[in-house]
Amino acid sequence: MSPANEVRKSKAERTAEAREKARLIREAQVKKDKRNKMLIGWGIVAAVVAILVVVALVVTSSMKQNAPIADQGPTPANANVHGGVTLLANTDVAKVAPATVDAASLGDAPKTPPAEVAAPGAEAEAGKPVKVVLYIDFICPICKNFEAQYNDQLTSLRNEGKITVEYRALGFLDSRSTTNYSSRAANAAACVVNESPEKYSDFVNELFAKQPAEGSAGLSDSDLKKMASDMGVNIGSCVDDKTYRPFVKFTTKEASAIGVTGTPTVLVDGKQWGKGDSAQTPFPDFLQAAITAKG
Repeated sequence: MSPANEVRKSKAERTAEAREKARLIREAQVKKDKRNKMLIGWGIVAAVVAILVVVALVVTSSMKQNAPIADQGPTPANANVHGGVTLLANTDVAKVAPATVDAASLGDAPKTPPAEVAAPGAEAEAGKPVKVVLYIDFICPICKNFEAQYNDQLTSLRNEGKITVEYRALGFLDSRSTTNYSSRAANAAACVVNESPEKYSDFVNELFAKQPAEGSAGLSDSDLKKMASDMGVNIGSCVDDKTYRPFVKFTTKEASAIGVTGTPTVLVDGKQWGKGDSAQTPFPDFLQAAITAKG
């Protein structure tokens, strides 16, 4: 039938068709709105779940980082019971047999700090190179400045056999990070000296080179492990297990017990630089005087 011969629909039929079309459009829109609401709802649920997962990871990590540390634990090989690692010429480190330390055996910090710290094991020894003992904290900016100023000189004198340099890394400034970074970094350094003592000096230098800002989380355990791995040293399980955190705890408590109140605390043949008669003496002069006295 040609269009001219088609039966013309009545007004009522046209109205009914329009209403039916409108109904179908409304139903389609309702279904679309429901589908969109469902997608939005599931999107919100997914976002909430993701947030909860992140929060859980942060809380778990924080709990792990701030978990109590045992008082008793092993010292790393090549470190003494006072927390010290002694650098000799080039990459050599003084060999020390592993031992056990117990922070519970130590006393409290003195109410009045002594005029000069008397650090155990830091005294001069006849016929031996001058001993330089450094109490440090890896998040301490003044320690980093000391290293930047004097590390080259100390390294040169070390290589000449005139001095030894002993680092005693502390957790003094754990409160200056949100993850006990000072103790974590000191533990990582202890892990390195236990595994590869010849890499210890380089690792210490790298920790200062990458020193985080006070108040930050500091480098993560993964960062510390990678830093060592880049030097060819695997400290993964040592860091994860916090193997030498009791050792760091002991060293920190012993330092407080003998009157160390800040870092760096520097001793040369048992005499503290920057205290008493040496208060105005530049460190190079103070050190050279000790070397000259040894003859």
